[in-house]
Amino acid sequence: MVLETLGDALTAEERGVLEKAAAGSIKRGLTQITSMLEDFARPVPPVRQVRKAAELFQTARALAAEECADAEKVEQFIRELGPEIRKAFGQSDFKRDRLNRVQREEAGLDISRRRYNKLFRHLARLERKEASYAREQRKYEFTRIGKSSLATRLTFEEFARDANTACFIAYYVSRSNLRSEFTIKGQERPYDEIADVLFQRCRRDAERTDWWAVAHVFPDPFVLSRLDDGRKGRLLGEWLTVLHGIAELLREVWLKSDIRRETMVVRRGNDSSTWNNTASAWNRARASWVALLHALGMQEELDAMCFGKVLRLMAADVAAWHRASGGDLDPNTKVWNELPLPWEVLSGEAVCTRELVESVCEKYGVDPVKNGWTAPPPERLVTAFKPTPELVHGITVASPQLAAALRKAGWFSGKRAVPLAEEQGPVRVYYDPHGFVVGAEDVEEEA
Repeated sequence: MVLETLGDALTAEERGVLEKAAAGSIKRGLTQITSMLEDFARPVPPVRQVRKAAELFQTARALAAEECADAEKVEQFIRELGPEIRKAFGQSDFKRDRLNRVQREEAGLDISRRRYNKLFRHLARLERKEASYAREQRKYEFTRIGKSSLATRLTFEEFARDANTACFIAYYVSRSNLRSEFTIKGQERPYDEIADVLFQRCRRDAERTDWWAVAHVFPDPFVLSRLDDGRKGRLLGEWLTVLHGIAELLREVWLKSDIRRETMVVRRGNDSSTWNNTASAWNRARASWVALLHALGMQEELDAMCFGKVLRLMAADVAAWHRASGGDLDPNTKVWNELPLPWEVLSGEAVCTRELVESVCEKYGVDPVKNGWTAPPPERLVTAFKPTPELVHGITVASPQLAAALRKAGWFSGKRAVPLAEEQGPVRVYYDPHGFVVGAEDVEEEA
């Protein structure tokens, strides 16, 4: 798509680099369809529950499906229904908050006890569903922020004002959104040689490039230097707001999970998916916030408040792999373990200064700048392009057909393995209404 968009504007050298990725393009019909999900797991809006409420309550107004996807509109819908049965929002305890017969009569409710209980129960369940949906929406948003910064907050107009800008953002974000691999060598970095070619085109045509849009996904020092202080301040405020939201979820998961902080190795009962996705969002938001402080010449703010990074949980088998390969506990884990919890520092419950972070880093042989504890990394490395691998739970496999066979056999996710037929037949691929692949399974051959 980048080749088609930029066309003759590309030099022969640039086209040669881009062809490394385009050579295996699905659009050219040269690769098989992937069996991996191509979108993040989206929260399921309470459409069915809202429609049922509209049937049960006389004062209910119909909500369209897109309105049901907005948690705030669903909450307002619930608040509008409460007065019909004299129920206050949030007072949903079936034993404590229901009205008895006398209270219903005094409130002027001319309905049977059975119908009142039915309406009360439905509204209480809808409240719980809305709260759960709102939480899942936050998790979904933070998952995407952890992958691609503020890319999803860009309007299409901001994204598409300039071809070089759009091509760089589209490619860099797609590489940022790649699934994690099961490895001890570190994940593939999104800024590869193709991203660099596209970014250098933006730099050469700096006057046309929309640096405001680029800064949403790539807060590089050069990018931020192209913004005026007003826009830097807007981004700084937006990232700080994001950090406060992420901190609330991190605190919630931390209090509910018995996380082994000294090793950060996952164990039974840990909500590792939520923790790791939210930790990635925190680190991405924190790095952008620190970069903007430096771009604005406000580094002294870190002297008083320098909350740390949040370490992800590591699977026990990956930790064992590290030990078997002669590795040891990541020194960054020791730094995280000794510093105050970041969300407590952000809320003012604890104090963490730049001096403290630097002293703890020095204690464990960690470079605070190179590892991003106190400043943006001094340099950005350009990695070689690698085609996206076909993964099953992080393990590279050869094809979608093999992926479907491995899933059916139960060789992943701790499932009991089952024998497969000697030959694996054709595979059916499923798409959602937007054209994303949502699954694959083998096809039963007719007798």
